[in-house]
This record gives sequence, C-alpha cells and structure tokens, in this order.
Amino acid sequence: MEGPHHRNSSPSGATRRTALGLLVGAPLLTACSGIQQSLSQFSNGGPEGGPAGPQQQPQAVGTGQVKIGLILPLSASGNAGLAAQSMRNAAEMALAEFQNPNIQLLIKDDGGSPQGASQGAQQALSEGAEIILGPLFAGSVPAVAQLTRPRGTSVIAFSTDSSVAGRGVYLLSFLPESDINRIVDYSAGIGKRSFAAMVPDNAYGNVVEAAFKQAVGRKNGRVVAFEKYGADRATPARTVAQSLGQADALLLADDGESVVATADALTAAGANLHNIQLLGTGLWDNPRVFASPVLQGGLYAAPDPAGFRSFAGRYRAKYGGEPVRTATLAYDAVALMAALARTQGAQRFAPETLTNPSGFAGIDGLFRFRSDGTNERGLAVMKVASGGGTAVAGSPKSFGA
Repeated sequence: MEGPHHRNSSPSGATRRTALGLLVGAPLLTACSGIQQSLSQFSNGGPEGGPAGPQQQPQAVGTGQVKIGLILPLSASGNAGLAAQSMRNAAEMALAEFQNPNIQLLIKDDGGSPQGASQGAQQALSEGAEIILGPLFAGSVPAVAQLTRPRGTSVIAFSTDSSVAGRGVYLLSFLPESDINRIVDYSAGIGKRSFAAMVPDNAYGNVVEAAFKQAVGRKNGRVVAFEKYGADRATPARTVAQSLGQADALLLADDGESVVATADALTAAGANLHNIQLLGTGLWDNPRVFASPVLQGGLYAAPDPAGFRSFAGRYRAKYGGEPVRTATLAYDAVALMAALARTQGAQRFAPETLTNPSGFAGIDGLFRFRSDGTNERGLAVMKVASGGGTAVAGSPKSFGA
C-alpha cells in the first residue's frame, strides 16, 4: 500500500478539509486489522509485564493560547508504550496539518499507572490545561476524573471500557456497542428477524451480550439462541447448532483467530454456516477471517478503511513507520480540539459543545459523544471476501435524531 508523496508542514487542501471537517453543526462529510482488539488490551488494566522505560519528560508542542493536556503511557512496557508513542506522533501530526491551530499540547507520560496519570493531569491542570485528552488505560481514567470533575474540566479518554465514562468523562474509542447496533440494524433492514449468537465468556462478551439483546429487541426481532464459551467451544456450539434452523442470522463476536475457531466448532457440531447470514464486529477485520472458507460472505460493522489508509500513508511519509490502529484516536482528538478552539469561543469544551448531536467527522468517519460519556460512530457494513473486506453499505453522512 503506497503512501502519498512526502508532505511538508503546509498541508494539502484535502488534509485541511479533514481537520476542518470536525466543525460542529453542518452536514459533516469526511483498515488495517483489529481495531477493538488493539484497544482491548488497554481497556481494563495496565501494561503487560516487562520493565518500563525511563519516564519521559513533559513536552509542550505548539504555540497556541488554548492549552490541552495529553496523557499517554509513553514509558510503559511492551505494546502499550509502542502504541502511546504512535499516538503522540499522530497528535503532533494533527497539530501540523491543522492550519494555524490556536492550541498547545501539554504532553505528559503516565507510565501506564493511575498514579502517573494523576500526576500528569495535576501538572497539566496547573499549567492551564482547559481539557484533558487521555489516559489510555481504563484503570487510570478515574484517577484523572477525580481531579477534573471538581474543576468542571472535561476529559476525553481513549479506553474502550464504557464503565469509566460518565459525568465530564467522554470516550473517544471504538466501542463494541456501536458495532453491534450497526450490524443488527443493517440485518433487520435486509429482513433478518431471528438471531443466534456465540460470544466469549469475558468482559468483551458481556458488553456484546447486553448491546445485542437490546438491539434485537429494538428491531422487534427475537434471539433464538445465545451461548458463551470459554476454553470449551464444543458444548455451546452444539447447543447453537441445534437452534440454527430457527434463526436467519448468527453473530460471532470475537477476534479473528477465535472467530475462525468458533466457526470450525459449529461446523463440527453439524451446522451448515453457508445457509445462514453470519454477522460480526470490527474484530473481523483480520486476515484470518478473510482466509476462512466458512466465513466468506459474512457481514461485519467497521469504519470505512479508506480513512485509515490515507492517514497511514501520511504518517509513513512523516515518521517512516507504520501507525498503530489506535493512532487515529489521538489525531481526531487533537484535530477536534483545534476546530472547537477556533469556532466555539468560551464554550469550546463545554459539555453541550462536546455532545452536539450533529457530531464530528474524523479519520474513521462520523462520531458523536453521548451525555453519558460513551460515543456513537457512523460505521460501514463490510462483507468478508478472500481478498479482504468489501463495503456493502457505506458510512452514514449524518446522524439520525
């Protein structure tokens, strides 16, 4: 996948439109694999084992008057530290691509710990930060919120754990609920009424279960079978296989390798998966899924991959490496802050501004924050094919009421 020619600090018109597309109120127009998978490892804990690197010194980027705190686990061990470095690069890239932004990023390294996040937030607030972006780990979000809520300062965190969202704390991440709502709504729109599902018996599966049952009920559908699995897939697979004659759609919500194993278990239990519409989440955006004969034709909800491809090309040209999939979150957060600082005056980061129902347009399409701190995304519906996912329904250009 070739990137565009090297860009200097003066962005092209297309890039400027991407950043300025985050303006509020008007009709807002604007993958690589494993969106939620790459985030889920950061949802509920800290970095994986191994020594962390040396604490990185605070850094101020930009010369604008509006100060924005950015808290990332830059010195955390393993994948978390690598993701944080990529997200910082993306944040700085957004600043460079937005024309004359009136913001300054106050970048703090939390080391992947709640204590570090609290210290970073305290420093940023004392230096005049009007809003905090980050942290990445769910366990660190309450430590930051404890400092920001008494001040009435908002937080836009990157965790996928909806339980840490709430008053003044908004999540800019890829939440499983958005995937489930989109794929169930689309399925109902093409006539599917009876649903079965197999999901993992873990925190992700619990979120999927609640969202799935609500979404099916909202569409006046029925759930004819719902099973969770742990190490043993064979027993729940037999139960679901026996019920598939009553269903016209089957949700398999897990990452690529596990989805293939679950499909194989269902086939071994006697299910003919070619006779039912298979449904999935953004975790299906994975080479293992595309290579599976039994999953061909399955449908899943995910951002339109064109946005990430364009972003990744610019990132490669600037930094000489590949961005992590989560890097677009940092880019969009900073671009949004720059747009709001330019257009919204003293109310730029007020709750009513952040929760504008028209939403915002980012790298991965349309998104909006709900008053409970969760978000809703405008997702495409993709079909599994041997060469990768192909869009069967595009991302919406605006949100409904």
